[in-house]
Amino acid sequence: MSSRISHAEKSWIQKTPNVCGGDACIRDTRIPVWSVVRAHQLGAKADELRTYFVTPLTAADVEAALTYYADNTDEIETEIRQNEEA
Repeated sequence: MSSRISHAEKSWIQKTPNVCGGDACIRDTRIPVWSVVRAHQLGAKADELRTYFVTPLTAADVEAALTYYADNTDEIETEIRQNEEA
């Protein structure tokens, strides 16, 4: 893993109590990682994800979210499942 991605994970992926249920989110956007991942699973390309949400994302935001998912697959898959069941 490159130091750039490692830096992105530390800077951009945050878990804050009482924000999106404490789920991992991108920076201060209130966009959960699971929602980016689920959109990607449903066919949105990485570059399309930048404008997929009301709050625009940067390429680094998308990269950080997908990298976080790769490193924390079980956590994010559980969050996807919980949100689809809700």
